[in-house]
Amino acid sequence: MKKVYGSAAEALDGLLFDGMFIAAGGFGLCGIPELLLGGIKDAGTKDLTFASNNAGVDDFGIGILLQTRQVKKMISSYVGENAEFMRQYLSGELELEFNPQGTLAERMRAGGCGIPGFYTKTGVGTVIAEGKEHKDFDGETYILERGIFADLAIVKAWKADTTGNLVFRKTARNFNPPAAMCGKVCVVEVEEIVEPGQLDPDSIHLPGIYVHRLIQGEHEKRIEQRTTRPAA
Repeated sequence: MKKVYGSAAEALDGLLFDGMFIAAGGFGLCGIPELLLGGIKDAGTKDLTFASNNAGVDDFGIGILLQTRQVKKMISSYVGENAEFMRQYLSGELELEFNPQGTLAERMRAGGCGIPGFYTKTGVGTVIAEGKEHKDFDGETYILERGIFADLAIVKAWKADTTGNLVFRKTARNFNPPAAMCGKVCVVEVEEIVEPGQLDPDSIHLPGIYVHRLIQGEHEKRIEQRTTRPAA
């Protein structure tokens, strides 16, 4: 099966449709699938629901799709760096489902493992628990969270081989692996593609069985909050 494509547009061809549900990797500005997000923007696909830890910033990450009003709903943990996100949410233009970070990651992982739901104590007694099934185990109350099964997963890795085995670099191994797992189709962008056998099997973070399409490209190395010492 061919997995390597020449561009984001080619890799996304035939996969996008209005109203679809997309799981996206990344944390802050680290490990964002920026090329694939740009491809979705260029395609004009709208009414999108995204499951992602955050929405990037105003002009980077999912933020570029918020600017073009292509996102209908966000399922996220943190959205504090995006002014346009805040404006759209407060004005009622954007739906928002808040999830604790661990719960969101586990919802993605559960979906990737074929698990439709699980119980957790996180969120019990808060607005997170409203409308969710409660169940007691050993005298403790838990709430039911549903696994995430996305139409498409888009992630960024450091290296891949042509069969789709992935290696993530440092902090970019954040929401990317569970996001990749939970998509019916997974498209990955990487900095380098090598031949099979060139990756140390013990260093592979996600096996190629989860990956359907790959692209290689140049990526911007942004810093979300630049902090430096005063000049001496």
